Amino acid sequence: MSMLKMDNVLETINMIKEENLDIRTTTMGISLYDCVCDDDDRFAEKIYDKITMSAKNLVKVGCDIEKEYGIPIINKRVSVTPLSLVGGSISSDGYIKAAKAMDRAAAEVGINFIGGFGALVQKGMSQSACKLISVIPEALSETKMVCSSVNVASTKAGINMDAIIEMGSVIKRTAYLTKDEGSIGCAKLVVFANVPEDNPFVAGAFHGVGEAERVINVGVSGPGVVAAAIKRAGNCDLLELAEIIKKTAFKITRMGQLVAKEAAKRLGVDFGIVDLSLAPTPAVGDSVAYILEGMGLERCGACGTTACLALLNDAVKKGGVMASSSVGGLSGAFIPVSEDAGMIEAVRCGSLTLEKLEAMTAVCSVGLDMIAVPGDTPEAVICGLIADEISIGVANTKTTAVRVIPAYGKTVGEEVDFGGLLGVAPIMKINTNSPKEFILRGGRIPAPIHSLKN
Repeated sequence: MSMLKMDNVLETINMIKEENLDIRTTTMGISLYDCVCDDDDRFAEKIYDKITMSAKNLVKVGCDIEKEYGIPIINKRVSVTPLSLVGGSISSDGYIKAAKAMDRAAAEVGINFIGGFGALVQKGMSQSACKLISVIPEALSETKMVCSSVNVASTKAGINMDAIIEMGSVIKRTAYLTKDEGSIGCAKLVVFANVPEDNPFVAGAFHGVGEAERVINVGVSGPGVVAAAIKRAGNCDLLELAEIIKKTAFKITRMGQLVAKEAAKRLGVDFGIVDLSLAPTPAVGDSVAYILEGMGLERCGACGTTACLALLNDAVKKGGVMASSSVGGLSGAFIPVSEDAGMIEAVRCGSLTLEKLEAMTAVCSVGLDMIAVPGDTPEAVICGLIADEISIGVANTKTTAVRVIPAYGKTVGEEVDFGGLLGVAPIMKINTNSPKEFILRGGRIPAPIHSLKN
């Protein structure tokens, strides 16, 4: 083996052992179009059978690849066609049965989350979408692994404010029904604009309408690797810093593509995409906030934070695109507060506020993610928060999302601990001046002028 190749091997080993480099998720997308059925019980049964048949070897293959290549694969997951697209005349109760079937199937194949209990309602709501959305709180409170996403806007369609009004109610009811677990149901529910249909990360993962019958999508993560590279770079200028991040993202993405292709080959399914998002964890050293602070901020949330994040997000995308022709999903930098040790610290000390986070979402990969607010936050305020964030996505032709947790019985200064990857969420102060009159106008906010690109 040449010295160059040996150096590459040693560098990768160090990234894994010392800098928390991992494959965050290997997600199998599964089409449910052949599960369409008029009978509630039969519909649920067909969904269970399709998932367990398709993903029966997913966990085993992931574990085998881990052992053979020495690359940690933290999560093995499944995403399915948004259920409202295949539910047809299924009743509201039928959708709850389907959610429970998804949960049983997830337990059977050994995965930790399953996405796809959702709807696409950016321009209007079909009867099936209305029925599914109405039972999201029950579905999430009565299952453990099921995740839900609803796309309420797009740059082409504008913003469906009626859907946002409905989602405000859904979020509050979900928080109440899961109050004994810190309102954890809301951590499994995300509201999108411009949702990507090949995202492997929960809670927003689902199997898009233009996808193959079964695909493997991989989400790579390496905040610790990027932070270490920035530290080694020392006091270089920003152009050089961007180049260092690009090169690091290239290496991370190459590893992800290797795993994705190998998993797809062994499972006999199509290789979809590599999502090269920097997805943090509560573990110290695996934080996007620490990357920003490594660039020279005293604390994440300080003036300059949005500029740092813009540089980081752009460089990650450029490096990843060089490494793979199949980059997709969200791809960039995630800023989920409860899942990032540095973000948690910044909120606790008062440096990072909800308003600053909203500004940061204009240049990151997702949006207001894993944000905990007081449990008594009015429904209209939740709707206003969603509308603001969704507007950023629509106006900027990018994906934005809201995963907000009105933690039942909690107030500012307290915290809710979900454990594991979901982490610890400090309760953040939110402006409670009411947008109710504006929200209740309903209807749709028209698509922006730059949507007319054809």
